[in-house]
Amino acid sequence: MPAQKPVAVEGGPVWIGLTTHDVGGAIAFYSQLLGWEFPEGNPEFGGYRVVLRDGLPVAGAMTSLSGPEGPTEKPQAPTNWTVYLRTDDIEARCAAVTEHGGQLLLPPMPVGDLGSMAVLSDPAGAVVGLWQPDTFDGLEICATLGAPVWFETMTKDFDAASVFYRDALEWDLHAMPGEDADFRYVTHGTGERTAAGMCDAAGFLPDDVDSYWRVYFGVANLDESLAQVDALGGALLDGPVDSPWGRLATVADPQGASFQLLEIPAQYH
Repeated sequence: MPAQKPVAVEGGPVWIGLTTHDVGGAIAFYSQLLGWEFPEGNPEFGGYRVVLRDGLPVAGAMTSLSGPEGPTEKPQAPTNWTVYLRTDDIEARCAAVTEHGGQLLLPPMPVGDLGSMAVLSDPAGAVVGLWQPDTFDGLEICATLGAPVWFETMTKDFDAASVFYRDALEWDLHAMPGEDADFRYVTHGTGERTAAGMCDAAGFLPDDVDSYWRVYFGVANLDESLAQVDALGGALLDGPVDSPWGRLATVADPQGASFQLLEIPAQYH
């Protein structure tokens, strides 16, 4: 199938970014596991790299060993993945975030002529970014091998998070068919307009794990990919397990950033 772009709706995922204390290690890991290319970063943006898959933007990567005054010895941020949600009016969206119980961690700021970004935490504590595109629209490839195939927030306060994403970020909430009191899950949109999900994770996330956003990457054979994760210095955190959408597992790269791997049908390769 031809490469697909994410669903272009307000509040839907439009970009993902890796912050890491070891960019070289991340390049070695993701280039072999997911077939990514890492062109040199732009010095104007602190060496930020726009990562490619089959020549198309699939992610961003930047060092955490840098601050306003230049390079640092200690990481300035945790090594992790951040999901960015699309907005057509970042100023209005950020005002809505604070009005509805969220917290701005990074107020709106322009990124050259590419667009504008902000970072927030929702009322349940999950950190997520906002991106208002200008010349750079974000992800150009998804729902295929080596690219994002799904995004979701694992929340420890489902009721508060549901209201927040609906009212502050204009989510169109739909309960997953078969939902019951023991497993609540909603999506932003439905059918071909489904953009992301929200899972009630209060019953199984440990006390010391905060609510968070996560991204799934598509692979052809999960067992082979898990063996490759191990060989490349990564770690299996959970799974593999079977699901209605395919076999999946939670892994971490050698620097500690976690993500999901999902085995996808051959027609999406």
